[in-house]
Amino acid sequence: MASLADKIKAGAKIVDVRTPEEFNEEAYPNAVNIPVDEMASRISEFGDKNAPLIVYCASGARSAYAARMLKNAGYVDVVNAGGLYDMPEVG
Repeated sequence: MASLADKIKAGAKIVDVRTPEEFNEEAYPNAVNIPVDEMASRISEFGDKNAPLIVYCASGARSAYAARMLKNAGYVDVVNAGGLYDMPEVG
């Protein structure tokens, strides 16, 4: 199984599920912001259900919920990376 860093290097979509205010304050490089409370109406923005997705938030709670929602919607390769500071440094 590929590590989180390997998935990122291979081009996995990274989604920050925090609020826009939190995202604008600090975010992971190349992440897109789809707040967890907007996911249902923006599900199409997650793209291919077979492509790797990485979700994170501040502590891991919202991203755990987001990962469950995505898996229930049929996404097959979803990783809850936890909080922003749990994300790996990728050079």
